[in-house]
Amino acid sequence: MTPPLVLAGQYGSPYTLKMRGVLRYRRIPFQWMLRNSKWDDLPAPPVPIIPVIAYRTADGGYGDVTVDSSPQIMRLEREYADRSIVPTDPALAFIDMLIEDYADEWVTKMMYHYRWAYAPDIDKAGKLLPISRDLQMGSDELRESYEFITQRQIERRGLVGSTEWNAPIIEGSYERLLDIMTARFQHGDFVLGDRPGRGDFGLYGQLTQLVGWEPTSSAVAVDRAPKVVHWMHRMDDLAWLPVDGDHGWATIDDLPTSTTDLLHEIGRTYAPFMIANADALMSGADEVVCEAGGREYRQRAFGYQGKCLRWLREAHAALGAADRERVAAVLDGTGCEPLVA
Repeated sequence: MTPPLVLAGQYGSPYTLKMRGVLRYRRIPFQWMLRNSKWDDLPAPPVPIIPVIAYRTADGGYGDVTVDSSPQIMRLEREYADRSIVPTDPALAFIDMLIEDYADEWVTKMMYHYRWAYAPDIDKAGKLLPISRDLQMGSDELRESYEFITQRQIERRGLVGSTEWNAPIIEGSYERLLDIMTARFQHGDFVLGDRPGRGDFGLYGQLTQLVGWEPTSSAVAVDRAPKVVHWMHRMDDLAWLPVDGDHGWATIDDLPTSTTDLLHEIGRTYAPFMIANADALMSGADEVVCEAGGREYRQRAFGYQGKCLRWLREAHAALGAADRERVAAVLDGTGCEPLVA
């Protein structure tokens, strides 16, 4: 029997809970481990980020130790056949990849903003995040951890775009996302049909914090989008969900209206930011400036998101000509076209 995978992370990490949801839904055996706790015996990963997925060897040791949720998902797709979260239609799979990247690289701005911009949220995160890995932490260490994590994360707000200038853009985008998802749930349970895809799990990961943790953004969700709150809890463990082979996906030629609305929102915010960020990286500019959500958006250039755009374009280029035409038909008029230009 193949030894179970090890998933190491933290409860306050949206990407950790994203991957835990994927493993549970796909019924892939795994061992949960709190990263940097007394139980953590993993070798050092390539980059010190979470979640970590470690592959065990037959003798109980560790082989590959991996990071980065999107590559982790695709490796699991190659290694496990059942209950796939990638649509069988290559064109639809590309749309799903786009939605996942929007969640990972834009919705995460909402999560970071609400956690570190509002006093009640800062206080909660500062008190609770440090003790996730160690319940025996003493009062002096807790106080030091509170000061360290809150100061560090608040100072990093500008790096991810959480500024007073950008706040109306980020918060408006969050509210529109809640409205779009609420509209989707009037007719279906997932973004691309009757089963979850990469995009669903990407959104779920960020929403575990936005609607399940942060006081300010969760209050917005309870008032504005209670269905989204319930969907987030449901996504936590979908091992029970019946899945019939490769059935259950929508067709790319007849996507739900709410899914098309989501692509318009992606084209309104994420797409102009990603293009402007890539341009800034190429020109050596320190600041990204673009129009997003109908306002001028500014933040520092971010190297990793330049890689994300390159990966998205490589995936698009790998499609056959007919599939690229079908993707173009879906993206036409959404504002997403420059992403694959």
